[in-house]
Amino acid sequence: MARRSSTPDVPPEDVAERIVDIDVSTEMEGSFLEYAYSVIYSRALPDARDGLKPVQRRILFQMHDMGLRPDRPYVKSARVVGEVMGKLHPHGDTAIYDAMVRMAQPFSLRLPLVDGHGNFGSLDDGPAAPRYTEARMAPAATAMTGSLDEDVVDFVPNYDNKLTQPGVLPAAIPNLLVNGASGIAVGMATNMAPHNLVEVVAAARHLVLHPDASLEDLMRFVPGPDLPGGGKIVGLDGVRDAYRTGRGAFRTRATARIENVTARRKGIVITELPYTVGPEKVIEKIKEGVQSKKLSGISDAMDLTDRQHGLRLVIEVKTGFDPDAVLEQLYRYTPLEDSFSINNVALVEGQPRTLGLRDLLQVWVDHRISVVRRRSQFRLRKKQERQHLVEGLLIAILDIDEVIQVIRSSDDADTARTRLRQVFDLSEPQAEYILELRLRRLTKFSRVELEAERDALAQEIAALQSILGDEALLRGTVSDEMAEVAATYGTPRRTILLESAGGSVTAAEGAPAPRSGRAAAPALTLEIADTPCYALLSATGLVARTGSTDVTLRADATAARARHDVLAGAVPTSVRGDVGVLTNRGVVRKISVLDLPGLPPTDGAPNLSGGLPLAELVELDKGERVVGLVSLAADAPTLALGTAQGVVKRVSAGEVPGNRDTFEVVSLKDGDEVVGCAAVTDDDELVFVASDAALLHFPAAAVRPQGRPAGGMAGIKLAAGHRVVHFGALAAQDAAPDLSDDATDGPVVVTVAGSSGALPGTQGGSAKVTPFARYPGKGRATGGVRAHRFLKGEDALILAWVGPAPARATGSAGQPVDLPPLDDRRDGSGQPLAVPPVAIG
Repeated sequence: MARRSSTPDVPPEDVAERIVDIDVSTEMEGSFLEYAYSVIYSRALPDARDGLKPVQRRILFQMHDMGLRPDRPYVKSARVVGEVMGKLHPHGDTAIYDAMVRMAQPFSLRLPLVDGHGNFGSLDDGPAAPRYTEARMAPAATAMTGSLDEDVVDFVPNYDNKLTQPGVLPAAIPNLLVNGASGIAVGMATNMAPHNLVEVVAAARHLVLHPDASLEDLMRFVPGPDLPGGGKIVGLDGVRDAYRTGRGAFRTRATARIENVTARRKGIVITELPYTVGPEKVIEKIKEGVQSKKLSGISDAMDLTDRQHGLRLVIEVKTGFDPDAVLEQLYRYTPLEDSFSINNVALVEGQPRTLGLRDLLQVWVDHRISVVRRRSQFRLRKKQERQHLVEGLLIAILDIDEVIQVIRSSDDADTARTRLRQVFDLSEPQAEYILELRLRRLTKFSRVELEAERDALAQEIAALQSILGDEALLRGTVSDEMAEVAATYGTPRRTILLESAGGSVTAAEGAPAPRSGRAAAPALTLEIADTPCYALLSATGLVARTGSTDVTLRADATAARARHDVLAGAVPTSVRGDVGVLTNRGVVRKISVLDLPGLPPTDGAPNLSGGLPLAELVELDKGERVVGLVSLAADAPTLALGTAQGVVKRVSAGEVPGNRDTFEVVSLKDGDEVVGCAAVTDDDELVFVASDAALLHFPAAAVRPQGRPAGGMAGIKLAAGHRVVHFGALAAQDAAPDLSDDATDGPVVVTVAGSSGALPGTQGGSAKVTPFARYPGKGRATGGVRAHRFLKGEDALILAWVGPAPARATGSAGQPVDLPPLDDRRDGSGQPLAVPPVAIG
C-alpha cells in the first residue's frame, strides 16, 4: 500500500518523492490499537477512584467551574453541554447530553449527581432536547467535587492544552459502588450494580480502621445491591461470587401484591419493577404472552402510573384462576423477573482490572486517604504562610511610628521594602504585606484581632501537623468524614434480598403446561390441608408459615435468626386460619395464613429469607408500622400490649371480632403509640423498658382484661421527656427473680444506648446483655430499676429487648450484628457496636 502525502506548497513534480510504502497489516494493527486504547481509557470505562467516565467527570467539573451549585438557579442544559464540549470534551453534544441525562435520572442512579428540571426521560421514553431542559449540580455532586481548589488531585491538560482539568475527582462518595456503571469498550465491558450508600460507607470505615479485614467481614456490612427502583433480588449466590471475583449474576423481581380490583375479581398490582425495566415493556410482553397462549388467566393489563402515586401496574385475573399462580407465570414469561450480570471492570492506575468488593473499597479508601493528606498539606502550607504575614504585621504595629518614618523617608517602594527588611528583620513577603497595609488596621483593636488570629493559626497548624504525622489520626479523620457523608446523603435500603424465590404453582387446577421450550416449574398442590402451623414475622418485615411444635419452634427460630434475621413474632394457628397484624396505632389488620409462603421443609432450621414482605399483604397508612402478630382464635390467651407513654392493656379473645378485617384494640391518647404486644396468662410477667434505662416487670394478673374501646391503665411511671422503647412478656417460670451469684441461665435483657439527637441508623451505640434474674420486680405504675449506665455522649436507650437466650441482633438489611458477651452487672455500661442494630429477638 502506498500513502500519498502532499501540501499545497509542494510543486507537482516533487510529489512522487513523498510516496511512502506502508504494510497494510501493520497500519491496521496500529490504528486499531490506538482506537481501542482511546475507547478504553477515554470513553467507556470508569476510574475506580471516583467511579466516573471521562465525560461524566468533565460534566461535573464544568458545572462546578460554572458555579451551578444546588442553591443556585438552573441553567439551560444546552449551555452546560456547549461549555463541556468547547472546553473539555470535543466528542459531540449528543454523547455529553446523554451522559448528563443519565446522571439526573433517579431510576438510573441510586444517588443522582445532576439535578434536572424538565423532561429528562423515563424508562420507556427518551428526554427532551437540551434546549428545553435545565440542570444544576445535585447535592451529592458537591461531595464529589469538594476541595478541588486545595490541590487534592492532579490536573491534566485538556484536548488543546489551553486549559486544565482534574484527572480524577476527590469523590467523598464511593460513587462506583453506590451508582454502579455500564459501558462497552473494545474487547471488554463493564456492568456494575448500584448499592446503598450507608452500607458501603460502613464497610469502608471498617476497612479504614481494620486494613486486614476479610471479604466476609465486609459482606456483613454490604449484603447485596440496592437498586434505585427497589424490587427484590432473588438468590444471593451470584452476588457473593461477584463480591469475591468481580463476576456474577442475580435475578431481580418486581414487587407485587394481590388486591381486589373489583367486587368479584382479584388483580395483581405491581408497584416496583426490576432495574432498567419500564412499564410499557412489561405491558407489551404481557399482551404478547396472552396472544401466544403462554399466559393464561389474564383479562386485562393497565398502566395506572402517575406522579402522585408512583408506579402502579394492575393486571386483572380471570375468575377461577389463582392469582399467585398467574404471578408465577408472569415471572417466567415477562420482564417482571429479569437477570443482571455483574462484571466489575474499572481502571486502576490506568489499567483495566476486574475487581471484587474488597478491591473496590480498598481503591476508594486509598484515594480518600490521599485526598485528605494532600488537603491537609495544602491547608498547613496556607496557614503557615498566613502566620508568617501576621507575625510580620504584629512587629510593624508594635513600632508603627518608626515604620511610617522609614516609608516616608524612602525614595520609592523598592527602597522602602529593602529598608523595612533591614531595620525590622522582615522577610520579603512580610515587607510587601506591610507596604500594602491599610491605615484602618493600625488601631488598637486591630492588634487584638491579629494576636487572636495568631493564636488560632498556631492551634490549627498544630492540629494539621498532628494529622500528617500520625497515620492512625489521618485514618480516623477519613473515617469521620465518611460517616458525615453517609449521614448527609444516605437513604434507607429499597431492595429486598431473598435467598430463594420459593416454589411455583400452576395457573389453574388441571391447567396444561406452558407452551414453550422451557421446562415447567414444579407445581404445588392448590388444595392445602388445614393443618396446625405457626405464622412467623421477622424483624425485616418478612412473613411465612411453618408447621412445628412449641419445642421445635424455639430451636428452629434460634437457628433461623443466625441464618438471616431475628424472629419478631410467632403465633400458633392453622393453614386456612387467620391471624392479625397489630400496628403502632393500636389497629389490628387481618391476613389469611394461606397467603403466607410456606417455608420448605429442612433437616434443621427454616430459612426465613424465603418469606414474603408484609407490605405485599397489608397496606399501611403513612407513618403506620407493624408491631407484632396477634392470634384471632377464640380460645387464644389474652392480648397484652404496651404503649410509648407507659400504658398497659389486656384484651380477651372474646373481644376480638372474627368477621372484620380491621379493628382497634386500644384507644390511644394524642402522640401515643403501641410499642409491643404478647399473648399472656395471669401467671406471666409483663416487662417495660424505658428510654432512660428504667426496667419494670410485674405480674400480668395486676392488669385486668378490658374491652376494645378502653384506653388501658398505667403500666410504668416515666420520667419527663422519656418514652417506652420495649414492651414484652415472659413465662412465669422464666421471670422468677434470682439474686445468686450464678444466675446466668434463662431470659436476658439487651439494652443499646446512644444519643437521642443522632439520626436513626447512623450510630452503632453501646450494648449490654444481662440476665433478667438480676432485675427485681416492682408494682405496676412504678418507676422500675436502672438497667444501663450511660457513657459519655449517651443520654437514652435507642433499643431494648427482653426474652429467652440467646439474643440475636440484626442490621437494616437483615445481616447479623454481634452482641457483647453476658454481663452480670445490672446497671453497668455497654460495649460499642460496629453496626447499628435495628431489631433484637
